[in-house]
Amino acid sequence: MNKPMRRVSVFCGLLILALLLRVNWVQFVQADELQSHADNRRVTIERYSHPRGDIIVDGEPITGSRETDNPDFRYERTFTDGEMWAPVTGFSSQGFGASMLEGVHDSILTGDDDRLFFNNTVDMFTGEDQRGGNVITTLNADAQRAAFEGLGDAKGAVAAVNPETGEVLALASTPSYDPGTISGTGNEAGEAWAAYENAEDDPRVNRALRETYPPGSTFKVLTAAAALEHGLVEDVDTETETPSPYYLPETNQVELPNDADPGNFCEDATVRTAIRYSCNSVFAKLSDEVGNEQMIETAEEFGFNEEHFVPIRTAMSSYPEDNRPQNAQAGIGQASNRATPLQMAMVASAIANDGTLMRPYMVDQLVAPNLNVIEQHDPEEMSRPVSPENAQMLQSAMETMVEESVIDVSGLGDVRVGGKTGTAQHGENNEETPYAWFISYAMTDEGSPVAVAVVVEDANVAREDVSGSGLAAPIAVDVMEAVLHGENAG
Repeated sequence: MNKPMRRVSVFCGLLILALLLRVNWVQFVQADELQSHADNRRVTIERYSHPRGDIIVDGEPITGSRETDNPDFRYERTFTDGEMWAPVTGFSSQGFGASMLEGVHDSILTGDDDRLFFNNTVDMFTGEDQRGGNVITTLNADAQRAAFEGLGDAKGAVAAVNPETGEVLALASTPSYDPGTISGTGNEAGEAWAAYENAEDDPRVNRALRETYPPGSTFKVLTAAAALEHGLVEDVDTETETPSPYYLPETNQVELPNDADPGNFCEDATVRTAIRYSCNSVFAKLSDEVGNEQMIETAEEFGFNEEHFVPIRTAMSSYPEDNRPQNAQAGIGQASNRATPLQMAMVASAIANDGTLMRPYMVDQLVAPNLNVIEQHDPEEMSRPVSPENAQMLQSAMETMVEESVIDVSGLGDVRVGGKTGTAQHGENNEETPYAWFISYAMTDEGSPVAVAVVVEDANVAREDVSGSGLAAPIAVDVMEAVLHGENAG
């Protein structure tokens, strides 16, 4: 063979070798990735070739599947009370993927999870179609309905948890949407998706988990906890030696007003009185005295500065490193302090549970189609941000606040109710409508069954009518009543 032909032969041999290597790489290394890739249409066709498993609340499915005439996608997802449950279920769409629980547990619901291998093998031998497993939630349908209907046309969110276990009982967000409108691939689904994409307030946003807000005066409970834990005050009835007027540290002209204190009760007020009258001066001074480093430490014990997975990922609530005047303002829930409604429910929950914070979760079990439990979630202690003694003192102060307020808790019956209102500034120079907050718990003699956080961003009311006690507290009371006295109350 002459030299040119030999070179061509070697070159062709190398090309064949490269082709064989590439084929083997695709066949054996990338096979799983390509098979499950979101852009692989066969994956989507297979996903909707059989009914999905269901998401279950109080023993009843809140999702379903219906057969369609589509030659590619045999089944389409359906939702019961879709708008009410959308922050929990999310959507499962032939055209737009999946979100929230539908997305997190997609492999269980489709039946493709490796833990369903035995079940799928049995179905194959018996000739049955593949079936999806079910997701059993911790949610309380009565509490969810109370939260959703309480928010009504307002923009806002509600989170409710069981302080003793961390079980999420309600998770509402408004405005909401019906995920069934985008389940298919037709023009109507596309138009609905475009409308959500272009909406001023995207209804697909889960405000209870994914939006952070200045928590306003509800954060003062955490500042009080930090002051007690770090020895700045002996108890909630010790005077704080707070001057009136109070100026932010390192300034001689930025005065913090006490808008809810017409009688000047905030001067030298105790923590109990300061919670009752929401004294900015007292808690800004305490935050300054505790110091930024230790305020961060306490906030992080309550769950700030990290994401949580319930199993849906939450946005990170933040208590930042900051200078003295900013840290003082952060101590009253302003400045760069930001929290999700779930995070503030966790604060109320830890105090109600005598200082122990349980890790929040809203999926109790994952169940195979044959009802075998393939995963069981057990309650897990997350931290102990407050000692039992200090938590009980904070309970006493929060209960005094409710007892001496205009908040009507008579429908809850013979229970202990603690709470803290908040009105958080919004926009540059507080030009936007303030946020109305309320965090609370209701506790029976047997324990602390429910802690609730409510934020109302916009209720279409006059600015002077925005208040935590007027807008947010009634919603929280309805949710607590649903848990304590509803059909599904334990």
